[in-house]
Amino acid sequence: MQREMDVAKRAKVIEWLKTEVVDHVSRLFKALWEGSTTRVMDSLASLIVSSYILGRRLGVSYRDMDDSILEKLKKHKQEGHQLEDWYQDISTLEEHMRKR
Repeated sequence: MQREMDVAKRAKVIEWLKTEVVDHVSRLFKALWEGSTTRVMDSLASLIVSSYILGRRLGVSYRDMDDSILEKLKKHKQEGHQLEDWYQDISTLEEHMRKR
């Protein structure tokens, strides 16, 4: 019975985190519409935090998430992503993450 309760609790937490991610995206869009830099940063930070925690609840360690992000950045650079070509955003983020 205890194991079933634990599984149900974990499923409920995952569903709640999924709604948090959607809520943070919504708040980000509203902040962009309003032009509030403070609210944009808060929304982006909340979205990133919720994404990391959701990943952890799904069995992905924070280190694995970081490694996956770095791999994604590397792939974008190799494929000539427009943001890399235009602004070097991919390289800048990759450098930032490697220095942490």
